[in-house]
Amino acid sequence: MKKEFRVCKNYEFSSIIQNRTYIKSSSFVCYFQARKEEHARIGISVGKKLGNAVCRNKIKRQIRSMVDDIFDFNEEYDLIIIVRPAYHKKSYKENFDELKINKRRLEKRFRK
Repeated sequence: MKKEFRVCKNYEFSSIIQNRTYIKSSSFVCYFQARKEEHARIGISVGKKLGNAVCRNKIKRQIRSMVDDIFDFNEEYDLIIIVRPAYHKKSYKENFDELKINKRRLEKRFRK
């Protein structure tokens, strides 16, 4: 995932989360809002409950890989993915499928 497709600034994270439109699943909470730039952007948040810095960075790398496979960045929204502790209990494939399902649910909800 290229840097231009990432939400990096704290105030950008806050503005998307304060919009309070989200989709929950066992491993992820996905907050979204209409995009403000010409392409979609995605931010990833992994809390300290999921492990030390090495473990959290590994999870972020895995999610970036999933995002590269699932998203094409032509979506109509910016997205924040918050990882929940249940992420550890599932395999990479199960988490990948769950994120794919979340994207489908999100697109249905965003079109309303």
